[in-house]
Amino acid sequence: MAVYADLHAHTTNSDGELTLETLPAAAAEAGVSVVAVTDHDRPHPGLTAPVESHGDVDVVHGIELRVDAGDQRVDLLGYGVTRTDALVEECERLQRDRVERGAAIVNRVEKRLGVDLGLQIRDGIGRPHVARAVVDHPDTDYDEIGAVFDDLIGDDGPCFVARDVPDFETGVDILADACGLVGLAHPLRYGDPESALALCADLDAVERFYPYDRPVGADADDHATALVDDAIERFDLLATGGSDAHDDELGKAGLSEAEFERVQARLG
Repeated sequence: MAVYADLHAHTTNSDGELTLETLPAAAAEAGVSVVAVTDHDRPHPGLTAPVESHGDVDVVHGIELRVDAGDQRVDLLGYGVTRTDALVEECERLQRDRVERGAAIVNRVEKRLGVDLGLQIRDGIGRPHVARAVVDHPDTDYDEIGAVFDDLIGDDGPCFVARDVPDFETGVDILADACGLVGLAHPLRYGDPESALALCADLDAVERFYPYDRPVGADADDHATALVDDAIERFDLLATGGSDAHDDELGKAGLSEAEFERVQARLG
């Protein structure tokens, strides 16, 4: 299927490599007409409308927000962002926490590896920044970002530091007021996909199309995919999808033009 709308991409505003200036060329290279910028825990400062055109690509202003659902943490995707006081206040709190957490992770990694990563602790810092710095450092043995997560900074790793995230109900309330559409991101990547999908009873959408062959994901076998399809039917959800691009490669997953039309109708 040709991807018309890639609804999950990150920029340098969080832990991606794309910028609003480079995004049109990346979209053109992939043959994608619509891209959602869904940076972690913060709106993009360069986007002022829920949907706006940049060059030949329509950019949906989105956000990816991690929340605590009790038994596990999951990620919510909000599409068609309009800044509200509650959203701005919570994102500012989360960014302060991200900076503190980023500094703590870097400190642990440097002590464990005996190197100075020379990494600037800034707003939007995330674990991919740390992993890239480890891979790029000449005095480490790592040449793959996935290995850094596996050995050091993954959720069970020795250098992991947990974030202070909102609970599920708070996150949903904030995004529902600020966005035209709120969905669950990559449901098959969680430790308990069925429990995560049950949360969709309170959501509008779920990410159905996603590159689950990534090193940090579960295999999207027929049974697992059927769980997502069942949730879509049971809770009357819209299906979304995207590449979760942290580099400049778009179009690995997403929606057809017909599928995006249903999503578009919900955006501000």
